[in-house]
Amino acid sequence: MNNPMLNENAFKRAQARALSDTGVMTLQGTINKTFLLLFLCVVGGMITWTHYQSWAGATGIIAIVAFVVALITSFKPTAAPITAPIYAFLEGLFLGVISAMYNAQFQGIVFNAVAITVLVFFVMLFVYRTGIIRVTRGLAVGIFSATAAIALLYIGSFLLSLFGVSTAYLTSNSPLAIGISVVICAVAAFNFLLDFNFIDAMTSRYQAPKHMEWYAGFGLLVTLVWLYIEILQLLAKMQRK
Repeated sequence: MNNPMLNENAFKRAQARALSDTGVMTLQGTINKTFLLLFLCVVGGMITWTHYQSWAGATGIIAIVAFVVALITSFKPTAAPITAPIYAFLEGLFLGVISAMYNAQFQGIVFNAVAITVLVFFVMLFVYRTGIIRVTRGLAVGIFSATAAIALLYIGSFLLSLFGVSTAYLTSNSPLAIGISVVICAVAAFNFLLDFNFIDAMTSRYQAPKHMEWYAGFGLLVTLVWLYIEILQLLAKMQRK
């Protein structure tokens, strides 16, 4: 027998009170939050871009703090209105240094990487909106599995490097390394479909609370940053050939 205090109507009333207090997630609100996060990311990048050598020693700490903030946001979406802007600014600081270092080696590579990232974003938005690619359960599982496999690949490669094992299959300009980068970029691009589908579900089929606008914007920013870094690395590998 169920606890009489834990019934469906009680949860519905609690949700209704939460929504009346905070408001409901909307598509326009999500777009606004996403642009605000992108703005904070760009501001952070501009700060470190011009003095990247001074910031280079702090990139490791910035990356770790940003990762911790991202984990907090992922496991506690209610904190997203606070943690998502912090993450966006920290990620901007990190990207500013990394981008400037790549640009010092290969002039113009950052502009090309940004342009390709934006192009891929709008292409994936187009194919999602037109229904050319539909996010079925099977596709979602496939994208998630591929993303998890890439995460394990990076973790495994990092552990191998600690023991002096070569990870040239990821870092060199060999055909294998370039091929792996292309696959990773494709998986990162397909993650946009999951982001768009999530936003659609939260704004169309469910009455999600207002803080989910920040959470959805955070998810899009994470995918954008990942894709940008992967494209930057891919272009660098191709220019080294």
